[in-house]
Amino acid sequence: MYDIIIVGGGPAGSTLARLLSRNYNILLLEKRSFEKSDIRTKCCGGLIAPDAQLMLAKFGLGVPKEVLQTPQLFAVRAIDFDNSIERYYQRHYINIDREEFDKWLIRSIPSQVDVLTNSIYKSLEIVGNKNIKVKFSWNGKEYKEQCKLLVGADGAFSKVRRQNFNNFLSPKLYIVIQEWFETSFNLDYYGAIFDREITDFYSWTIPKENHLLIGTALMPNKDALKKFELLKEKLKIYGFKIEKMTKRCSAYIFRPTSVRHIITGNDKIALIGEAAGFISPSSAEGLSFAFKSALALAKALESGIDGYDKRYKENVKTLKKSILFKNIKSVVMYNPVLRRLVMKTGLLSMDIEKYFY
Repeated sequence: MYDIIIVGGGPAGSTLARLLSRNYNILLLEKRSFEKSDIRTKCCGGLIAPDAQLMLAKFGLGVPKEVLQTPQLFAVRAIDFDNSIERYYQRHYINIDREEFDKWLIRSIPSQVDVLTNSIYKSLEIVGNKNIKVKFSWNGKEYKEQCKLLVGADGAFSKVRRQNFNNFLSPKLYIVIQEWFETSFNLDYYGAIFDREITDFYSWTIPKENHLLIGTALMPNKDALKKFELLKEKLKIYGFKIEKMTKRCSAYIFRPTSVRHIITGNDKIALIGEAAGFISPSSAEGLSFAFKSALALAKALESGIDGYDKRYKENVKTLKKSILFKNIKSVVMYNPVLRRLVMKTGLLSMDIEKYFY
């Protein structure tokens, strides 16, 4: 019998488990095994934005060197194919190996929390008026455990959310496709690409060690792969050297265009991170929202499970306001006419000085 079962061991789930470990008997279920034979890769650009850096600082955590990847860059090259404009902007991201980052967060969970990797959540059943029976598999075998509160931290395509809150509004769903390419061409910037022919969201390029990562967020339909191939062709024409592809991944992500898309749960089931709909609608940045929503729920549970849901809803009001603000920002970012006006002014952009020896 557990107090809390958390489905998902990513940044939201692992953070919640760490914050609650002193007060509750917790089981965390994570589908990845984190072994070399496990080919599943987190489909993420692997950049820690300033808001997420601030949360790590508040948690008293410093990123270990095995998580970091080179190069550590300080500029974003914004390429607007719609208007044939490009600008450079200073940005302070930390370039990381996302798998190593998640491993580190899992290792940060105290030993009193039961962590089961290579486990898959199946379903739940309400037992009486108080407890929940959770069905899951672990290393291929079926198990059932009871708890007082189930927490869905299982990402955009959250099974916990789909099973229990399917009648609520859902954020706009995109599919992310990313590929890694071996390259000897050293880029000194991260790339953000805007092109309505490909997506109404955006695409990106991220140098990582001796690879170039190319990704995009697309409408999840039959044309998604064609759009991704078109992106690569356009980048080649633009001068990007895209060589041998070594890895591909894909995943669903949410884009909440309204605060009504945020679902925090009920008195028996809580949602955090992207499962709740907490992700930036302007940049698809999710780490800071994962940390903040986990902290909001942890604070709501400090005085017990009973009545936690009202306290949690109160705690995430600032996160909802942030989603609202970023939606307003999106209007400018993703409208070609407005984006052209802003980029033409050069507001907040910088010049790149190239010196050759």
